[in-house]
Amino acid sequence: MAKDKSSGLEIRSYVTHHVITPPNPLRSVLRHVDGKSGDDPVARAERALAGLSGEFKGWMVVEAERLSVAYAAVRRQGFTDATSEELFRAAHDIKGDAATFGFPSAAATADSLCRIIEHAPDLEKVPPELIEHHINAIQAIVHEHTKFDTVAISSELSRRLRRVADEYLAHVNRGRPEHLEAILAPSIVPGE
Repeated sequence: MAKDKSSGLEIRSYVTHHVITPPNPLRSVLRHVDGKSGDDPVARAERALAGLSGEFKGWMVVEAERLSVAYAAVRRQGFTDATSEELFRAAHDIKGDAATFGFPSAAATADSLCRIIEHAPDLEKVPPELIEHHINAIQAIVHEHTKFDTVAISSELSRRLRRVADEYLAHVNRGRPEHLEAILAPSIVPGE
């Protein structure tokens, strides 16, 4: 094994090939903490998150309202590039934030709505009830989340909406195999 001292490269030579390992520039900025300092960055982050958790419900209410406003614009103006994009972004933001904020069923429902917007060949032909049911479900999950029995109900509602959305998308995309593969893939939304 040879080490190029000027560049920090490590070169291992074999009969058929060489393995070149570049230096790790992060080593110079890495701070080693001994166990005695008492500073646990993970525990610190968890405490900070716990301190913010009281605001999660309010943030989700704001996101759910943004989704409703976006859909109201769709109902007024139709599916234009701008209204479709805002509806998708609002649903996508809920999909990304909801599980972290303690609303995993809202994340799953928003994921299903995103899939409809992304994979429907013509959004104008999507049954309006399908989109409305998703939006109403997200609203209900966010606003009724504090009730004891809502977790099981909202999870089941999310699963059923996803199943209906997938059936619709599989039907309208039956001639578009590149979309069928994405539609039939399992969800990657956390907490589903």
